[in-house]
Amino acid sequence: MEDATILDFEFEAHTNPVGEADRAALLANPGFGKIFTDHMVVIRYSADRGWHDARVQPRGPISIDPACAVLHYAQEIFEGLKAYRLPDGGAALFRPEANAARFRESAERMAMAPLPEELFLSSIRELVSVDRDWIPEGEGASLYLRPFMFASETFLGVKPASEYLYMVIASPAGAYFKGGAPSVTLWVSDHYTRAAPGGTGAAKCGGNYASSLIAQAEATRQGCDQVVFLDAVENRYVEELGGMNIFFVFDDGSIATPPLGGTILPGITRDSLLTLARDAGIAVREERYTIDQWRADAESGKLREAFACGTAAVVTPIGAVRGNGFEFQIGNGGQGLLTEKLRTQLVSIQRGQAPDPHGWLKRLF
Repeated sequence: MEDATILDFEFEAHTNPVGEADRAALLANPGFGKIFTDHMVVIRYSADRGWHDARVQPRGPISIDPACAVLHYAQEIFEGLKAYRLPDGGAALFRPEANAARFRESAERMAMAPLPEELFLSSIRELVSVDRDWIPEGEGASLYLRPFMFASETFLGVKPASEYLYMVIASPAGAYFKGGAPSVTLWVSDHYTRAAPGGTGAAKCGGNYASSLIAQAEATRQGCDQVVFLDAVENRYVEELGGMNIFFVFDDGSIATPPLGGTILPGITRDSLLTLARDAGIAVREERYTIDQWRADAESGKLREAFACGTAAVVTPIGAVRGNGFEFQIGNGGQGLLTEKLRTQLVSIQRGQAPDPHGWLKRLF
């Protein structure tokens, strides 16, 4: 069996890549998740061979059997990270080793073959090196990277698969929310939950997002940008949004965020913001916070700001919250001073424009 941590990647160049002029036009306004680069990574796993056949090849459709295990039993996980253009024209990743570790943890929770973390990192470096011209420049722009893995074995039966396909695709990205969104409005779901104790809430698997879509559709019907979920046990405590973690900023200058514990995704942006806040001497609490407390604190002025965070949207101010029978505004309804400060500091580090005391930025070229 090969040592999966040191696999050599075979490279097959695209025979008809997007031309320079067409690529420039696409990069001028890429949106989010709409366009894709020329190549992709594919690595295979089987129980008898381990991880093998690492390739960078032209991006294109994949062929799977109708009895492919993922179609029936949903063994699937993914990650999201970005390559940023640096001031000197180079490029870097932000904390990719944290994504590699979380990918491994998600695989273990879903009874899938864990991908060695160094192989995860190598796959990202290989793809960005080949498609480096697809990294857009400009404020808020980046190359969004989507590593994912699914059970590819052909069988019907409820058991962990013995074959997996790991892939990485890349998508030039602009702002996650349309119009740049000075702030977003949230809808509090009072009858759908995202995750329960003992479930898959801490794993980055597609099922978590699939189950949130009906609640997100409800939020959209109510004129809101995102749904926010309460806990599954008491239906009182704020947990996270459909795809982002959440923070609260109080009048004493402190910040708080719901604690991890198996039902909340351990966000890398979340962890980075906690670190930056502590570095700045800001009092930080990871504690449970009820929807009733949130509403009362917003109405009294004790709560000054709130924001959501994640790889795709980075840091997004929360301006208002709605639910069945209530609505309240947070602060001035836009971006608060501390939210802006933390966002600016984080983005400046990600783009190589500020000191990086924690060594988070990993240069690619």
